[in-house]
Amino acid sequence: VQLQESGPGLVQPSQTLSLTCTVSGGSITTFSDYWSWVRQAPGKGLQWIGAIQYSGKSYYTQSLDSRTSISRDTSKNQFSLQLRDVAPEDTGRYFCVRSTRMVITTLDDDDSWGQGIQVTVSS
Repeated sequence: VQLQESGPGLVQPSQTLSLTCTVSGGSITTFSDYWSWVRQAPGKGLQWIGAIQYSGKSYYTQSLDSRTSISRDTSKNQFSLQLRDVAPEDTGRYFCVRSTRMVITTLDDDDSWGQGIQVTVSS
């Protein structure tokens, strides 16, 4: 499975960050798979943002729950992240991940990662 993130590299504070992950070599409706968004701020560890399950149900980390939406387009085999009301603290590298785990906080050889996209929140 290959994953590729796309979206803007620069977002202004208070705006909405929108990223899309395009999946090839596999289907986002495959039973038991979770499709996650994970980010890494400069000098910090991985932070799981949320995931959409093969069934279409979404899950979010509590600290970002009120600002996050993850959706999918099965006809395009894509899933997307919207993070509202961004601030400079949301700057980091954003990754999309395929896993059988819902919450991604560590690396696992069985997971598939996109290369990531650098997002900077700045005016």
